[in-house]
Amino acid sequence: MSTQPTSRRARPAKAPLSREVIVRTGLQVLDRDGLDALTMRRVAQELDTGPASLYVYVKNRDDLMAAMLDEALGQVPLTSDGSWQEQLRTLVAAAVGAMSRHEGLAVTALGGIPTGANALLVLDRVLALLKQGGLDDTTAAWAVDLIHLYITAAGAEQSAYNAKDGLVQGDYIAEVDRHYASLPADRYPMITSLRGALLSPGDRGAWALRVLINGILGTPVG
Repeated sequence: MSTQPTSRRARPAKAPLSREVIVRTGLQVLDRDGLDALTMRRVAQELDTGPASLYVYVKNRDDLMAAMLDEALGQVPLTSDGSWQEQLRTLVAAAVGAMSRHEGLAVTALGGIPTGANALLVLDRVLALLKQGGLDDTTAAWAVDLIHLYITAAGAEQSAYNAKDGLVQGDYIAEVDRHYASLPADRYPMITSLRGALLSPGDRGAWALRVLINGILGTPVG
């Protein structure tokens, strides 16, 4: 008895294509299969369509990744509790976390000016907090560039940790510690003598942000 192929009419109806659907599918591919698997062809396959159909909504893979980054930033809460500095630290930590949760997305933000709807909400909130801190307009505008650079760099670093062959960050630090312990002290005297401090635990991100804020407050433009 022969089996007849399923007709197209019998298949579940596909969700209509849109930029939002493509972006969400891209994130699913990225999180499930990794950055190398994220191609326009692969996303199109997930949506049971051809790559050409996607170009109606996204220009190319870079545009797709930028939209995926903005989608991720939509998860950042715009807090309003605590002092302006506490709110800024919370906001920055949330943005770093949102970027680092998806492999490779943080790098997309490096060297770019935020233009996505969610990225602009974060940018606007950072500017508002800096103005609450008493900064003049120019210093606030320049400071937000520095903070944006910190967020993207920290997000990229954390994302890289997350993707290191299944190692958790603690395992990776232990591996580096063993390597540092094997270094010849006569060639690397400072690294070997400060090995414990270099790899010591602690919230370095919070400390780095305090350094940034204090430096910004003490260094107005002009």
